[in-house]
Amino acid sequence: MASSDKYSTSRKHQRTLKNSVSLSGTGLFTGVSSEVKLRPAPEGTGVVFQRMDLPDKPTLPAFVDYVCETPRCTILGSEDFQVQTVEHILSAIKAYEIDNLIIEIDGPEIPSCDGSAVPFVELIEKAGVVSQSKTKKIHHLEVPVFWSKGDVHLVALPSEEFRISYTLNYPTCELLKSQFFTVHLNEEIYKEEIAPARTFSLYEEVVPLIEKGNIKGGRLDNAVIIKGDSILNPEGVRYKDEMVRHKILDLIGDLSLVGQSFIAHIIAIRSGHFSNTSFAKELVSNFTMENH
Repeated sequence: MASSDKYSTSRKHQRTLKNSVSLSGTGLFTGVSSEVKLRPAPEGTGVVFQRMDLPDKPTLPAFVDYVCETPRCTILGSEDFQVQTVEHILSAIKAYEIDNLIIEIDGPEIPSCDGSAVPFVELIEKAGVVSQSKTKKIHHLEVPVFWSKGDVHLVALPSEEFRISYTLNYPTCELLKSQFFTVHLNEEIYKEEIAPARTFSLYEEVVPLIEKGNIKGGRLDNAVIIKGDSILNPEGVRYKDEMVRHKILDLIGDLSLVGQSFIAHIIAIRSGHFSNTSFAKELVSNFTMENH
């Protein structure tokens, strides 16, 4: 279906941070402590990770072509180095519509903090956001885009707002079973409804991973652990449907790897990091075809 360029794209001013800000913490999977510094960047830079602890301080664009693994998190990498668990910080950056940013890190993994995006939201608000003089294209879908594998489905529908609707389904878990949440994304709604939702795991899934040494930094203060019909965290949950909200948080971060702004209604059923990033590649292909 053909449409005019006026419909398929619109424009907004690019944005970056006013000031540099930093935080320190421990990685959920590696257990390694690191400091992350967010630094303003010129127009057209995009979002870029920089490993300050490695020789020559190499950089890596936050782009889906650099996704190398998705083992319960999203890992970006090149032949020489990786940055692990990027989804929470990218989620907050996307929600605040920050286009140009250098993310300096002196270790292999973004700190897990409390398992949510709140620490990164606080960091962004502390730094302040500033508009830049150049504009950016915002892509509007012309036709639906979809990705499916088994019982996992992702669809992007043409829309005049950026909305995510997610259905979570864990049929073997009495407490979870099914959760649904839909949200029109902007800074205020993200801060109140999505950012506080923490990463979660079923007890029987996470214990073997801890025993194998695959999760070295996991604690009850940086993840929600579910066992049967109980939440093991003493403080309980932040929302009764905290788990589906966290899935939306992850999805926002993973889809930011498309590398350009777009507006669509995203409908996701049981998606995770592998399917999210696979879908991001489908969106990139779609935008590339529509731009030619």
